Amino acid sequence: MNPMTSTVSPGQERKAPGRPRNAQADEAILDAVLTLLAEGQSAAALSIEAVAARAGVGKATLYRRWPNKEALLIDAVRSMKGPIPELGGTSVRDDLIALVTANRSSRAREFGIVTACLLPDLLRDSELNRMHHTVMEPRRELMREILRRGIADGELRPDLNVELTLLMLGGSSMMQGMFDFRTGVPDKEFPTALVDAVLRGARA
Repeated sequence: MNPMTSTVSPGQERKAPGRPRNAQADEAILDAVLTLLAEGQSAAALSIEAVAARAGVGKATLYRRWPNKEALLIDAVRSMKGPIPELGGTSVRDDLIALVTANRSSRAREFGIVTACLLPDLLRDSELNRMHHTVMEPRRELMREILRRGIADGELRPDLNVELTLLMLGGSSMMQGMFDFRTGVPDKEFPTALVDAVLRGARA
């Protein structure tokens, strides 16, 4: 992936001096990226021209906001995930269900296709992979905190492997979004069914 201009990190302010960001334009651009990827466009082949055309904006609008295609792709990933939810802290089960639910959306199938399209580039491009980890790590750390709290409070087994449990929860949700396996569980009930299945082996 070739850089557009500089090396500003994703999520940082990228507007030109005196030119305010347009939230509507940002949303249209990020949605255009996700739509093109969901339609089968590979991340490597994705062009700024195609994104601008789909979003109905000029190329200059993208160049003012994102320094390179990597940053644009990572912000698109961030927009798929949405904001990190505020958790009630009442129980490990409730907090895990809330977090898994927040990581999914009504566009879960579409976003699963997007994730599949990005995987080859994440494996091939170390910088893009690093940026992706930066986006995902706050959510992963929040889930770690929930599991560690459960161990400390006696809800979960003291010998629980936190990282393995994290992988089972996150990996299962991602795979279901990508491939829509026939689990017999309605999509809206999937977060609860997944958390309950994992907790059967994790509870104290």
